Amino acid sequence: MQIRVFKFGGASVNNASGIRNVASILHRYTGSPILMVISAMGKMTNAFEQLLNHYMEHDPVAMVEAFQKIQEYHLQIVKDLFADGDHFVFKEVESLLDQLKGYLRKGHLYSEVRPGYDYEYDQIVSYGELISTAIVHHYLVESGFNCQRFDARELICTDSNYRDAKVDWKTTAEVIQNTLEPHFMQMGGRGSIALTQGFIAADKKKNTTTLGREGSDFSAAIFAYCLKSREMTIWKDVPGVLNADPKYFENPRRLPSLSYREAIELAYYGASIIHPKTIKPLENANITLNVKSFLLPGHRGTTIKHFDVWNISTPIYIFKPNQVLISLSPRDFSFIVEENLSQIFEILSSHQVKVNMMQNSAISFSVCVDHDARKLPILLDVLREAYEIRYNEGLALFTIRHYTPASVKKVTLGRKILMEQKSRNTIQIVVG
Repeated sequence: MQIRVFKFGGASVNNASGIRNVASILHRYTGSPILMVISAMGKMTNAFEQLLNHYMEHDPVAMVEAFQKIQEYHLQIVKDLFADGDHFVFKEVESLLDQLKGYLRKGHLYSEVRPGYDYEYDQIVSYGELISTAIVHHYLVESGFNCQRFDARELICTDSNYRDAKVDWKTTAEVIQNTLEPHFMQMGGRGSIALTQGFIAADKKKNTTTLGREGSDFSAAIFAYCLKSREMTIWKDVPGVLNADPKYFENPRRLPSLSYREAIELAYYGASIIHPKTIKPLENANITLNVKSFLLPGHRGTTIKHFDVWNISTPIYIFKPNQVLISLSPRDFSFIVEENLSQIFEILSSHQVKVNMMQNSAISFSVCVDHDARKLPILLDVLREAYEIRYNEGLALFTIRHYTPASVKKVTLGRKILMEQKSRNTIQIVVG
């Protein structure tokens, strides 16, 4: 029995019409068992992060306002989907919101024993996925689908590295297979849907964990790997993998196919279409990844799989705004050597700061990282203990795979280049 794995992101379920469209896509696959992974609705992850920040800042007024916006958004979608105001979905969504409200109230009252930011992030932001799947599940059942909901926190087991939890693959595979395979077997493999959350999991203490920002793609890959699926489909608001982000580049081209290797490279450099951890389990199990448009479900999209030979002549652009370039030099004017690099990377790792680009000379070492208003000041203070520091904010990083002179000129014309690095297939340029 082959189980299809579908992942629908926040843009696909950002309102009632979006959820109806998801149901129409599922009607195309009524003969197949489907494991369906759902993200938080629309931009709700951002909204929950704002709520969390007000909570951590002990700002009850702003916290209440943020909570009310979240509540109103979800309840409006429920009202738009369900004509019957007594439908159980209203009680369930309100119950989840009440649970969240209770958690916030308790944390506000006992703030002196509040755990750290990363732990609180996972406990609070995860409600976006819990509410989203509750609404979608009830709508699919109401629409006649044979749909059962499963809590991802009872299926994906991780360590306690909050906000970037590591999967316990052995335990997770056993739990997923023992829970989901009997569900699909009971239905004889015909048209049943198992619906669950992306992004969230749980540690051995049953505390909620998350798999990293935009981690729902990775969740789907975990399920595809553990269920031995042949293919997985990510449904996006674009017609497939494009050679540039349409938010920043005009007339991007769809790439009909990609090799696993190229997809990993793109994800590593920050292409927003695929979460960086997604490809490895798919490649390991030779699972084909399809990236398709939920707006044009009949169109081909992009196929990502193993190719003996895969060539491309189209430059692929990856743009990362809001970057910080940090340059470090030893205080005694000595060379940057292996001992320095080891110390610097240990500091970066301990503060969970990912390096997007790096370069060193005899007496300096430079790194380009994402701007994080919470992490950056702390990181700089620690680095200053051993190094002279210079840094620039408000920069952009362009990465071009399969670059040409024309493609480089396209992104650098009229901009100041602060750092540049080339290899055979890739160029990275930090610009002001």
